[in-house]
Amino acid sequence: MCPACGAWTDDFVAAGEAVLACAACGHRRRFARLPLFALTGPSGAGKSAVGTVLAGRLRRCVVLEQDLLWLPDQLDPADEHRQFRRLWLRLVAALHQNGRPVLLCGTVVPGQFEACPERRLVGEIHYLALVCDDAELAARLRARPAWRGWSDEEVARMLAFNRWVRRNAATTTPPMELLDTTGLSVQGSAASVRAWVLRRLAPSR
Repeated sequence: MCPACGAWTDDFVAAGEAVLACAACGHRRRFARLPLFALTGPSGAGKSAVGTVLAGRLRRCVVLEQDLLWLPDQLDPADEHRQFRRLWLRLVAALHQNGRPVLLCGTVVPGQFEACPERRLVGEIHYLALVCDDAELAARLRARPAWRGWSDEEVARMLAFNRWVRRNAATTTPPMELLDTTGLSVQGSAASVRAWVLRRLAPSR
């Protein structure tokens, strides 16, 4: 919503890296567009566990778990949970106004964020996909408590996604980098993710 004219629109105008302009009245205001780090990949690859570790160790970023806003009755698989993605981009953009980029842990593929109007509210999005050997991933998922509902069918679906990520990571727009967590401890995976984020923050410092 424009603070000058009150217009509400999805037609955001990013007038440079640090300015947002109202498409209705032209009012301009400072608006930090910081990088977003998307830690993605199949369930069981280690995203949530890594995020829990990094929340206390990656002080240059705000570390968040996507599932915090996962409300099944408000989701629509038919449009790839578009409203869920839009909500997260709005929240990330608001958090960026505090001067710290966000590391968002949760399954997403680049096209899902890139297609949202709110994509213009954030800077470059970097994707790191955690993947795993099929046998180890299946073992991790089957070891989860029964209430999490990992049937053989669901495990097979996630293994297929794991293979899809491995096969297509380099050709998505933007591309996803891969981190294979097979045989890695949570601490080891977290250290690799932390190093990945800090390498991408370094040029701006």
